[in-house]
Order: sequence, then C-alpha cells, then structure tokens
Amino acid sequence: MSNYLFNDKNIAWQQLGAFENFRYSILNIDKANKIIDVIFRFEPHNPIVLHRHCALNHTFVIHGEHRLHNANGELKAARAVGSYTVSPPEPMPHRECGGDEGAVVLFSIRGTEGVMYEIFDEEENIIGTLGMQDFVDLYEMNNRT
Repeated sequence: MSNYLFNDKNIAWQQLGAFENFRYSILNIDKANKIIDVIFRFEPHNPIVLHRHCALNHTFVIHGEHRLHNANGELKAARAVGSYTVSPPEPMPHRECGGDEGAVVLFSIRGTEGVMYEIFDEEENIIGTLGMQDFVDLYEMNNRT
C-alpha cells in the first residue's frame, strides 16, 4: 500500500482572533442548504479553547491524528488519519488538538443558521458564539481581492 503525504502549502490558513494554536480555511458556504465546509489545522498536543458544537458536524481527518478532550482534560477520542465521523450537537464542551504530527481535519458543519459553536472560558461560562453569519463574514474578509 502506498503512503500519501499531505501538503498544505496552497491553503490560505487564517487565525481566528487571539487563538494562536490552530488555523482555519473556509472552503465553501452554502447558505441555502445551511452547510459550511472548513478545514482546521491543529497543533500537536496543544488543545484549543473549550467549546461546544451546536450543529451537526461531519469530519474527515486528512493528516495526523485528531484528538478530543473533555473539559477536565481527559482524552475523549483519538481519530486516526482517514477517519470519517458524523457528530450530532453535543451538550458537553470539549477541546481539540492534533496528535504527535498535529492534525488537519475537514469539518462540514450542517443544518442551522443559528449558533454553530459556543466558546467557553475555563469556568465553562459562554464567552462567545459562532454562527452562519460569522462564518460568512470571515469568508468574505479573507477572500477580498
């Protein structure tokens, strides 16, 4: 079997505000069908901000290992390269990061025009949200020519 190498040099990675340990690139927004396709690059063993998914997420691990941690830091799941997961909205917040090589993961966020992600502080208080219009604004800001 062949080994495939993923090269992300042609992806226009963006930083989300002050969050420094991951990058994103919005690939497509289909407002009519309520679908956002975005690719995330997670650093190795450096979990991102505590958050909750409020919409259906389809994920595909393109490179590395995608790790999910409960709010208390306990490893919840480790998804190997090539893993495809369908995850409904979750009531419990979590953090995500890459394994030893980091991770690149395609997210297809589906089915809502409302809140898609809630962002929490360390005491699990909601400090922000991301919804359809936020993604549209980010996409437009990052794709101005």
